Amino acid sequence: MQPKARHAYLPGLAALLVAVVAGCSGGGADGGSAADPKAGSPTTATAAAPGKYRTLREPCGAVPLSMLKDLLPGAASLPEDQQTKVYGGTAAVTYDTDRRVGCNWKADGADASHQLVIDLERVVSYDPAVSDDDRAQEVYTRKETSAALPSPSGTNTGTPPGTSGTSGTPGDSSPDTGSATGPATDPKAGGDPDNGTNPNTTTQTGASSPAAPSGGASGSPGTPVTPGSPSETPPAEGLEPRLLDGLGDAAFLNDVLARSGSAAQHRTVSVVFRTSNVIVTVRYTEQPALTASVPDSAELQDKARTLAKRLAEELDE
Repeated sequence: MQPKARHAYLPGLAALLVAVVAGCSGGGADGGSAADPKAGSPTTATAAAPGKYRTLREPCGAVPLSMLKDLLPGAASLPEDQQTKVYGGTAAVTYDTDRRVGCNWKADGADASHQLVIDLERVVSYDPAVSDDDRAQEVYTRKETSAALPSPSGTNTGTPPGTSGTSGTPGDSSPDTGSATGPATDPKAGGDPDNGTNPNTTTQTGASSPAAPSGGASGSPGTPVTPGSPSETPPAEGLEPRLLDGLGDAAFLNDVLARSGSAAQHRTVSVVFRTSNVIVTVRYTEQPALTASVPDSAELQDKARTLAKRLAEELDE
């Protein structure tokens, strides 16, 4: 009888093992369902998209020679070797050329002196929740606000452009906002980049007087103009400081007429625009040789805008 008992036990044991395995398999499936992240478990946040630009081009070669000849007419009368030096420009001193670059050109002529400054800043956001483009827009907005542009209706309830106030600078953001770690400065230009007197870093605004061109007449750059001077006369209709369309993602133009001491009045036209995570500033200044002469606003604005458009096209190439 013993052999029969063993045969009866083995089938029963096999059935028990099958039941146990089936039960474990079912429990594993339920457990996997409970661990599904879609069922309420925390998920990892997606980092904001990086900016379009990862580097900057060499600034002194960004302006074509034909444009420099038009912007700096006084250089035409110089010897060839001096012309080459003038058109070559002077690069601004920066801590990181992938984040901030600039260049300065200046030429003195018999009728007037002209100075051109360009500044390019690549903004990087250190906050994974904020994109480089959004951070760049914040920096640009501060510059636009600092310019104190008049209302589009033409009514100006504040101080006329070019008479008093403070100016914004391309380095007006701290490192945590993604701006360059050090302002673009030119030791030859003098001034303090922190308070906006450096010609290579200051974005001139409608509420401030621009710094005198390098090598220009003496006097404090912020010397107020006398009552009744042309700088207290609002620009002609259509030439007032304003927002610009069709240039980058956002842009504005500023036009400042000021006097440095007893020297002739100098006019500075600035065009500032943002394209993706790069902010570009073009500043063009003319100071006539005669104190009674007033630089033509329309001509300077047209040249500054043409150059700004060219730089925007180069960024898109």
